[in-house]
Amino acid sequence: MSEVVKLILCGDSAVGKSKLVERFLMDDYSKHTSSTYAITKFTQDVEVEGLGKVKVDLWDTAGQERFKTLHSGFYHGAHVAILVFDSTRKLTYRNLQDTWYPELRKYRENIPVLVIANKIDENQKATTIKFGFPAKHGLYMNYTSAADGRNVVQVFHDALRAGVKYKKDISLHSFSEMITQELADWDDSDEDVS
Repeated sequence: MSEVVKLILCGDSAVGKSKLVERFLMDDYSKHTSSTYAITKFTQDVEVEGLGKVKVDLWDTAGQERFKTLHSGFYHGAHVAILVFDSTRKLTYRNLQDTWYPELRKYRENIPVLVIANKIDENQKATTIKFGFPAKHGLYMNYTSAADGRNVVQVFHDALRAGVKYKKDISLHSFSEMITQELADWDDSDEDVS
């Protein structure tokens, strides 16, 4: 049975979260699409070097400003998060620090977090910038382009590896998370509860 990892993506609207997912899952890219409405969920088996088959339960947010905060259920059970900003719009980077990261930590204080500067095909200079926010919090940082595919698969595979590692290290889990996992793993087919 393959490992199941819930991976969530957070960030402002139009930073390219859905395009990154499209590139990762289908190795495809379409320049024009509409914004994601609320939350989109994908489930797919992915072969990850060093892990074998992993079932990724991938959640993508709308990120639009009207959704200033997400329902706590979006974060529930997440094993890893990718925070995405648009390398051509500074405000999207600031919003990771001021909005998305604090909210994520409110619900999932110990999960691994990866920070992604997307759209480097439009701003190659961004790859030379040392961004302080990820460094300050000890977060993984990388640069991607959903348009040309640069680093997309690597980032998602790194995220899945981090998610599997987190999932296996119960010392990082909250008490309620351990109870939830215990209930999910409970095989009641062996017991007579009559």
